[in-house]
Amino acid sequence: MSKYRMYIDEVGDPGLHSLDDERHRYLSLTGVIIDLDHVSEFVHPQLESLKQQFFGNHHHPDSPIVLHRKELVNGVRPFESLRNDELREKFNATLLDFLLTADYQVATVVIDKVEHVERYRTWRFDPYHYCLAVLAERYVLWLDRRGQQGDVMAESRGGKEDMRLKKSFNLLFNTGTDYVGADKIQRTLSSSQLKVKKKDNNIAGLQLADLLAHPSFKNTLTKSSKSNTTVSNAFGAKIADILESKKYLRNASGKTLGWGAKILP
Repeated sequence: MSKYRMYIDEVGDPGLHSLDDERHRYLSLTGVIIDLDHVSEFVHPQLESLKQQFFGNHHHPDSPIVLHRKELVNGVRPFESLRNDELREKFNATLLDFLLTADYQVATVVIDKVEHVERYRTWRFDPYHYCLAVLAERYVLWLDRRGQQGDVMAESRGGKEDMRLKKSFNLLFNTGTDYVGADKIQRTLSSSQLKVKKKDNNIAGLQLADLLAHPSFKNTLTKSSKSNTTVSNAFGAKIADILESKKYLRNASGKTLGWGAKILP
């Protein structure tokens, strides 16, 4: 039996303030499901090779470079070499090839907090919980269909935010969701605890989730017609194309909207 892990990255705002501001309206969680053997044998070595190839002057085992989408896009240290257009094109092509070749599955859940308030008037749970519940359902059902088990790791955001995620995960594990019972969750997930780690620990799966989360968030909004937004740049659009063609979870007829790309409520 293989052992899987879902790596989670967050985009947007988990708070309930200033919802009329588009920057605070949405919260998105993206989960990247990978066989842990594949992480060890392919994902981690390939990412380390990419770092050495393009940023070798900064990359050392004692102080490894950690890939962050925002810093890569802006070309800030240690990625300042990407300000060179020719080098950036080569880097983008190499990264896209990796994203296409690596074996993983993706689900993104976005909650529109304005529409939630308009529809329900109140919050039964934290916005994190709504997104995590749907993400966990898809992961558990995916594992169950394959007779596999797995655990979950999220990027650390700091004490208070980490506690919100851990609290939501514990509630899901112990009580289940409206659609997936606790017995199935406990049978399928190999740990009752959410693993929370800083991306600076050079965890390959969290770096992969970071690279995918923002393009997938934008793509989910675009697909759902909830917003006039589009994937923010040509490179992000190419990542979204890879997700659509190969990586999103989908139903039996191949539909991704509502499965690998889900918007709430």
